[in-house]
Amino acid sequence: MIPLNIASDWTHFPTEGEPTAPRTGPFPFKPFLETVWKHRTDPTSELVVATTKDSAVALAVSEDLVQFAGEPELTDYHSPIGNNTADLLASALSEHQGKTFRFDSLPREATAGVVLALDKIGAHSTLTEHEETAVLDLPQTFDEWLMGIGKKERHEVRRKRRRFEAEFGPASIVPGGNNALATFCSMHRESEGEKGSFMTGSMEQFFSDLMENAGAVVHALVCEGRTLATAFGWETEDGYYFYNSAFDSTAAFASPGVVLFSSMIEMEIQRGAKVFDFLKGDESYKFRHGAKARQLFVIEGQIP
Repeated sequence: MIPLNIASDWTHFPTEGEPTAPRTGPFPFKPFLETVWKHRTDPTSELVVATTKDSAVALAVSEDLVQFAGEPELTDYHSPIGNNTADLLASALSEHQGKTFRFDSLPREATAGVVLALDKIGAHSTLTEHEETAVLDLPQTFDEWLMGIGKKERHEVRRKRRRFEAEFGPASIVPGGNNALATFCSMHRESEGEKGSFMTGSMEQFFSDLMENAGAVVHALVCEGRTLATAFGWETEDGYYFYNSAFDSTAAFASPGVVLFSSMIEMEIQRGAKVFDFLKGDESYKFRHGAKARQLFVIEGQIP
């Protein structure tokens, strides 16, 4: 096994680098993972951070289970960082003999290193399809995107945007700070059904911490000074990661969701982004508007 540093805190975990799976946004790095760890639902789990000069992996270890740090309900991608992750992960796992492991939310590119690590310690594992994200490769212009989604959807997007602006005035996307976050949380709480109970006090603090510590941004869809929808996510050098959204329930009749994400796509194309990632979830609207499924995998077994 390779020499490595084992710690129970995030001091040496990288804030940037090369994950084993490309285009995984903020999710593999310290600012996001440390924030999720702070808000974990299992306070009894222990943090194991294994690092070398150029590789890193963070594990959540409970009494009988080893996972990657970052709960699957909050973490859309898991991907160890660096070029030597198989040896690193094998070394870290060898300290937890007899425990079950479950490594979820892995893009295909990240599975090879995990499987190799398990082979190195003689662990039998199963790899199965898990969930999927929805990823839109962005063209050079917004008109190209409209042409690419087909005649029916193109007509619907244009019609809904015209109707929305006829009701509320010209729409624009505006990046916001704490006030926009407060509006985003308030819109969630005013939503009907299950969505209305999602934004608890602890969840609001989680989103606030993601903005303060993990680089998340809120964009507001504004019409004549009034915010009618909000998007919460991350802008990277070449992409946008669409983590959550909410809208004014009084505007529901005018399709604020379509106007929001199509306006966000238009803005990201103008910014020069290459990808718009809708993240986890198989909602049909994502695929009707050009996204392709990116399969995620889970690897399970027991450490010998």
